[in-house]
Amino acid sequence: MKAKGYFFSALALSISLMAGTSHAAQPETVNVGYQKANIFALLKYRGTLDARFKQEGINVKWVEFPAGPQMLEGLNVGSIDLAATGDAPPVFAQAAQADLIYLGHSPANPKTEAIVVPKASAIKSVADLKGKRVALNKGSDVNYLLVAALEKAGLSYKDITPVYLAPADARAAFQRGSVDAWVIWDPYLAEVEAHTDAREVANAEGLVPHYTFFLASRKFAEGYPEAAKEVIDELDKLSSWANANKNDAAAILAKSTGLDQSIWQTSLARMPYGASRMTPQVFAEQQKLADDFSRVGLLPVKVDVSKATWSQDKK
Repeated sequence: MKAKGYFFSALALSISLMAGTSHAAQPETVNVGYQKANIFALLKYRGTLDARFKQEGINVKWVEFPAGPQMLEGLNVGSIDLAATGDAPPVFAQAAQADLIYLGHSPANPKTEAIVVPKASAIKSVADLKGKRVALNKGSDVNYLLVAALEKAGLSYKDITPVYLAPADARAAFQRGSVDAWVIWDPYLAEVEAHTDAREVANAEGLVPHYTFFLASRKFAEGYPEAAKEVIDELDKLSSWANANKNDAAAILAKSTGLDQSIWQTSLARMPYGASRMTPQVFAEQQKLADDFSRVGLLPVKVDVSKATWSQDKK
């Protein structure tokens, strides 16, 4: 009887420890950084991640940021656990010693960013940008497009005068003619094309892939890998819904950003959503971005992108 009692006591202790371990593996709250125009905004308004995590006793807190660099600063200091940005911000964050992880990426969407000029401009090609003032958001994805486009045209970054402005300020400068060209991404690209008769000189197709990356702090990704996987799973499901229901997705994003639904319909027509785990090829493309930025002096140090590999992808 004593042996039997000992067995059940040991079993109860084992179950208790297992339950405690399972509970410890789940966060109480997941803090998600988002921008009004990115896929996490769509996830927020759809509510599917909140519903899934609520069933597991996990709260979701949504924290809005104006742009990717600020969002990744929040990731670095621990105010958020998850973020979605374009290609360039994660590399600059790594250069600043941010301990982040690449959880996954979207499909390449090079048609969603472009170099534009006023319709009546004498600039007909990227080569014509020599000596011109070009507006862009420093350290953003379009910064990489500009570097690649100039080099393909036989120019260097020193051949133009970069004017570093946030999208709203850049649009105003573009419209009043104080810059000669603007390098911008959707939905701002679609908006300026629709309302100012802007003309594309080049988009990123054939130059740079242009991904959206889904990122996490290492502390979160390594501490709560199952929760991190659930986020990628929900992004994948959301992507399938958005790709099949572009008008509904456009309506949600129009409400989020204040832009016309027609602007978002144009943007979504050239922006496939998706969420895939990282691959060696995508890491190699991201490493090329980092190396190119270092070479032209935009990145102060060399960055080893592979240091941000998730341990789950090394197995």
